[in-house]
Order: sequence, then C-alpha cells, then structure tokens
Amino acid sequence: MTMPEIAPVDTWLAVTREDGETVGYLEPVTDDYADVIPRNRLGHAVGEVCDYHVAEELVLDRGLRELAEYWLLDGEGPELTVIELSPEGIVLRDAFLAKALAPTKRVHVAWPDTAARLRRAPRR
Repeated sequence: MTMPEIAPVDTWLAVTREDGETVGYLEPVTDDYADVIPRNRLGHAVGEVCDYHVAEELVLDRGLRELAEYWLLDGEGPELTVIELSPEGIVLRDAFLAKALAPTKRVHVAWPDTAARLRRAPRR
C-alpha cells in the first residue's frame, strides 16, 4: 500500500500520555480523522493508514523509548543520539562522545523528519 501525500503538520493531532507528555501524532488521511497515519515524535510513520483508535493505541504503546535509540543521518556516519526535539528541529550529537561528555558538533534535522533522514542504527 502506498502512503498518501503528507498532510500539513498543523492538522496532525498530538497523542499524549496520562501525564500530558506527547508521544506521537496522528496525521489525518480523511477530513473526519476516521483514517490516520500514526507517527512517532520524530514525525516518522510507524504504521500504515488505519482507524483513529487503532493508530492512537499504537502510538501510546510505542511511547518515547525510541528516542533513546541511536540514529544514522542519511544512513551513514557516526551513530547519533537525540538531545533536543521541538517544532524548531531535531538536534543530535555523536552518541559515544556525548556519553563521555566530550564536546561534539551538533547535527540539526528539520522537524518533522518526514523525509526519514534519520534511520535507526543497527543494534550491535
């Protein structure tokens, strides 16, 4: 199944936990939001087009844990870790140097990352 064209970000609905923390978004595919695309905090689609309630449960179940994962920019280079995430952008640093508290160059990626420039690094 092909994904529909991406809806404007201002139409995405935030999915929040009981504590008010946003864990992802629902991107509308239909005007009534009956069909949506579940998205994580980075803006990546995390499932196919589905029913609103199914998508909401999927996003809630995923939570924020993937933000602690290591990422590759455009599929290459050093493993990166997310240090800031806001509508102004996604900021990352070299994951291993950041652990050592060593100064490192910050990498900026536009939010949402609908182009999927950030890809999860393979597990070691």
